[in-house]
Amino acid sequence: MAAEPDDVIRVLIVDDHAVVRRGLFAFLESEDDIEVVGDAGGADDALEALAQLDSRGRRPDVVLMDLQMEPVDGIESTRRIRALYDDVEVVALTSFDEEERVRAALEAGASGYLLKDADVDEVVVAVRAAHRGELLLDPALARRLTESLRETPSAPDLTSRELDVLRLLGEGHANKAIAAKLGITERTARTHVSKILAKLKLSSRTQAALWAAREGMANPPRSA
Repeated sequence: MAAEPDDVIRVLIVDDHAVVRRGLFAFLESEDDIEVVGDAGGADDALEALAQLDSRGRRPDVVLMDLQMEPVDGIESTRRIRALYDDVEVVALTSFDEEERVRAALEAGASGYLLKDADVDEVVVAVRAAHRGELLLDPALARRLTESLRETPSAPDLTSRELDVLRLLGEGHANKAIAAKLGITERTARTHVSKILAKLKLSSRTQAALWAAREGMANPPRSA
């Protein structure tokens, strides 16, 4: 059964290799609940495409972002996109499992990260998870990233409610699921998440989830 129009996830593909864009385009378009609304070969093209799509009421829900691009790489491209469209989720794709690059992508606002040699089904899972506001990282990287947060200060005076939210966030739950589990509104859950990030001096939900894993509050964000 085909997905209803309101349930379709709009995706923009950003990669400086045309063959990669065509491959992802062809595969994702075969999914009933995903529509590829455009593709771009770099940061400037991506921002132009986003502006045009937004003006037509077709703003993408998720951007698949190649990190290895020139002259503006995918990390800076992610930062620019998130600065202008904070409701657009970015899933980073790269051929390299460099820890610093992963951390930089997450700090720039990426909500998920997969290696380009991931199975195509994993890419679909990542797109759907990002759209739901969940976290998804390549399993080979999650533990190393958790270890890399050791220099992050311990939690300063988190309230009991914030600890509950952080625990659920660490399990990869979206704000809607956190709200349902705790019997609060989604807006309140979002406010708690913002306060947690500020107190922990972290810049993304993914970093908070990894922090929770480091502290033994939750397992690292699940793999595909």
